[in-house]
Amino acid sequence: MAVELPFEQPLAELRSKIDELIKFGLDKKIDFKDEIARLEERYLQLEDEIYDNLTVQHKIQIAKFPQRPTTLDYIQAIFSDFIEFHGDRLYGDDLAIVGGVAKFNGVSVTVVGHQKGKDTKDNIARNFGMPHPEGFRKALRLMQQANKFKRPIITFIDVAGAYPGAAAEERGQAEAIARNLREMSSFGVPIICVVIGEGGSGGALALGVGNRVLMLEHAIYAVISPEGAASILYKDASKSLLAAERMKITAQDILSLGVIDDIVPEPRGGAHRDVEQQVQAIQGALWKHLQELQKLNEFELREHRFHKFREIGTVALSGGQNHA
Repeated sequence: MAVELPFEQPLAELRSKIDELIKFGLDKKIDFKDEIARLEERYLQLEDEIYDNLTVQHKIQIAKFPQRPTTLDYIQAIFSDFIEFHGDRLYGDDLAIVGGVAKFNGVSVTVVGHQKGKDTKDNIARNFGMPHPEGFRKALRLMQQANKFKRPIITFIDVAGAYPGAAAEERGQAEAIARNLREMSSFGVPIICVVIGEGGSGGALALGVGNRVLMLEHAIYAVISPEGAASILYKDASKSLLAAERMKITAQDILSLGVIDDIVPEPRGGAHRDVEQQVQAIQGALWKHLQELQKLNEFELREHRFHKFREIGTVALSGGQNHA
């Protein structure tokens, strides 16, 4: 097993007992076959009890898990001939955003995504996956190039939020995010966005204006972190779980609200449990939606994207009128 999450501790303890009994039986040449079979059966039952009843708190832990596959993991596994581009041609190269051109089942595409680090050193270099303005401008440069050369755009979203530091604000963080929203809405090529872990605030939206928005089964998507929401609403960050439940941040909740278009299933326990299986699931979903979108012309793609986001937040009022 990979490193266990807190709620998986009972499974880890039971697996340890099974392994100890197997080893003891081999060492002492004692047959514990029946006892081991009963424990294995109990393990499967406990697995069902845990994974079939995941709470919002559990899903947050899975989405934020350091061993969860990153954008580069998926790019290397799903696409071929990937060439990474660097820099925004204005300030510098932000390693919290990666992107370039690649082939997807023979189709030339542009791929862009947030990139968290694999270890402490990598996380520091990538600013823990929280982009500065130059990161969003790099992403926009690549997407504008894709639009010019009629390449579909695929984005991978995995960010706690755009970097909120003073340096980022001085270089125009809000403007960079807003420009991405405006420009992505105008592109005449198919855009598919996939939330693979955290989808946090404007940092996620800056890569999230797509014709199709997908989420992995245990990913989360929110306008603000649960801790931030709790601090504002309840003046108490410790009430983050209550805030998370009320914000409806899970893929299942967000699909029911019409904010996303599809949920990509994850292996039992999360994407980190079987990366190859997860890659196949994402690859299949991307190809299905890309084939559908390629049937639309430039005008239809823009209109589709406009109406998709215009309809989010529409509520029915008495009298039959709808208002956003």
